[in-house]
Amino acid sequence: MSVLEKTQTMSAGEPAKALWMSTIAFTLCFAVWTIFAIIGIRIKQELGLNEAQFGLLVGTPILTGSLVRIVLGIWTGRYGGRLVYTLTMLAAALATFLLSYAHTYTEMLIAGLGVGLAGGSFAVGVAYVSPFFPAEKQGTALGIFGAGNVGAAVTKFAAPFVLIAWGWQAVAQIWAVGLALMAITFWFTTTDDPAFRLRREGGAASKSLLQEFAPLKNTQVWRFSLYYFFAFGGFVALSLWLPRYLVGVYGFSLEAAGMIAAAYSIPGSVFRAFGGMLSDKKGARSVMYAMFGVSAVATLILSLPAAGTAPAVFIVVIFVLGFVMSLGKAAVYKHIPAYYPESVGAVGGIVGMMGGLGGFILPIAFGLLKDMTGLWSSCFMLLFVVVIVSLGWMHLSVKKLDRRGLSAEAVAAT
Repeated sequence: MSVLEKTQTMSAGEPAKALWMSTIAFTLCFAVWTIFAIIGIRIKQELGLNEAQFGLLVGTPILTGSLVRIVLGIWTGRYGGRLVYTLTMLAAALATFLLSYAHTYTEMLIAGLGVGLAGGSFAVGVAYVSPFFPAEKQGTALGIFGAGNVGAAVTKFAAPFVLIAWGWQAVAQIWAVGLALMAITFWFTTTDDPAFRLRREGGAASKSLLQEFAPLKNTQVWRFSLYYFFAFGGFVALSLWLPRYLVGVYGFSLEAAGMIAAAYSIPGSVFRAFGGMLSDKKGARSVMYAMFGVSAVATLILSLPAAGTAPAVFIVVIFVLGFVMSLGKAAVYKHIPAYYPESVGAVGGIVGMMGGLGGFILPIAFGLLKDMTGLWSSCFMLLFVVVIVSLGWMHLSVKKLDRRGLSAEAVAAT
């Protein structure tokens, strides 16, 4: 029996309200999480940072926001998503506001640790939203929620205007106030999720840490993590790397390269909702096969040195790659409540953490490969390898499930 069948106290409008408020909140959280992509440039100039110091400053929120996801996911299971989501936003807002008073590089790095909490909100939202919907609608719901990734584009478009008018400190303060107001609004307009309500009403004891982490012993969880490492981590990495790539390979101006990168981010985030709908209708396995198949062709094309001579071809192929990545991001998270309904927080947290780490590790790997090989296209060679390994692992796992005679529904979800 599902959580929704056990819980009879939920009103008709609660799922929609929980979903849309969570999505708006996640959009603002993502905008805050990527704030250094804009204000970091001005901070670099003011402090005279070298490239390594700048890279660490920009990457600190991405790293901490990824690592904290598993903890926040578990806390969501224990204390309820409404409370944890609200507190996470308030803590991130406070850190972002204090960032505006930082003067030294060390102070900014410390503030960046707190700003990173905004990125951890993803694990909270997944565990909070999924219990409001039956299994056949969870892919769509989580796809809509994940479209909050578009917050990165909000910062790329809006923050430069605020920075030019009032300085980078104003960006931090306005973004912080906006997130704090969102936290208060979220608290007063939403209710506890059905899963938490059921545990509270039944007086069920909280799981021990060993029980919370028990699903992480399953190889399947780490397979899902590899999928998300590519689908989300690769998407974030390309969003960060594209401006440098376009300038270095094609000689685009920084402004033009930035606009193309922002344009890449928006559909790649919005179409995540479409990916959730497809996962519900066609099955997550079918979406994953399509995503890896198209991604393999796209990354292979982009790996060829000849791709560097055709900017129009490059832009078309990279947008196709971003589109299928957005579908894959939703398909990965369709698996989690289906396979681990009692551990969505922990499993969603670890998968989200690995995806976020991809966004932190891959740009570094791209730079190292460029230095080692001299080839700009080496970043796509790396992505091609990740795609082939993921596709091969998934196909072998599905075949193994087929041989075990599992139901068509179970195999399709894989």
